[in-house]
Amino acid sequence: MKDLIIAGSGPAGLSAAVYASNAMLDFLVIEKLPMSGGQMLNSNDINNYLGFENVDGFTLGQSFRKHAQTAGAQFINDEITAVEKIDGGYRVVCNKSEYETKTVIFALGSSAKKLSVKGESELTGRGVSYCATCDGNFFRGKPVAVVGGGDVALEDALYLANICSEVYLIHRRGEFRAAKYLQDKVLKNEKIRVLYNTQVQEISGDKKVESITLDSGETIAVDGVFIAVGVKANSDIIADLAECENGFVKADESCRTSAEGIFAAGDVRTKRLRQISTAVSDGANAVHSVEEFLNSN
Repeated sequence: MKDLIIAGSGPAGLSAAVYASNAMLDFLVIEKLPMSGGQMLNSNDINNYLGFENVDGFTLGQSFRKHAQTAGAQFINDEITAVEKIDGGYRVVCNKSEYETKTVIFALGSSAKKLSVKGESELTGRGVSYCATCDGNFFRGKPVAVVGGGDVALEDALYLANICSEVYLIHRRGEFRAAKYLQDKVLKNEKIRVLYNTQVQEISGDKKVESITLDSGETIAVDGVFIAVGVKANSDIIADLAECENGFVKADESCRTSAEGIFAAGDVRTKRLRQISTAVSDGANAVHSVEEFLNSN
């Protein structure tokens, strides 16, 4: 039986792997994809992670993985299909094998909800983004579009209005779902053009985003499209074990969940800010909590 299994190899999982190695725990990292990095792999330019002024997601992800491997982490390329409670811990069932462990850190991240329109997947990372605070700086002085009507969409529009030449805020309904104070700020901002009852039909461009086509038939020239129609936590395999809130695993900064021996780190857990830096912090906190749990048991 292992001391720990880390599920996922994004920033939270890889950070946890480094700390688990330093703690001399007997552990494994199980990753579904043969490439580490999680959602940051979708970004061609990252300039807000300390120590890396400009780096692409693939390079940063490989740097994280190399650090974890050098520290002594062992990686298993497999997909977790179930986690079952057993005496003294948990059985982690995968497609190829299964493992027994005293504790589990779930660092499976979240997935941005897609518009599922033509051009979206092809231009992701080349003008299509799901994080304004991550990528907005690359569109300084340029026109952009934000799609969505909740708090995040309006916050993104306000943030981008400070650095971009013009922001088109596109919402499929006739009114926003966001907090009233955000709506007031948006409607008073002269750089934000609100388009109600409108949907994006297509995102176009050769090597990068050049324009969007609306369901009205109108084509608008933009350099970036920020999609903020919600995110879905990759929490399905833990939902029956630990308490969740709006699909996210309920856990505070200690990363402890309602299930004894189960910890949640990174985008999969309830938290205010989902960034590479906060995921890395979660990895450290989660392992610290794992150590406390193992020592007390």
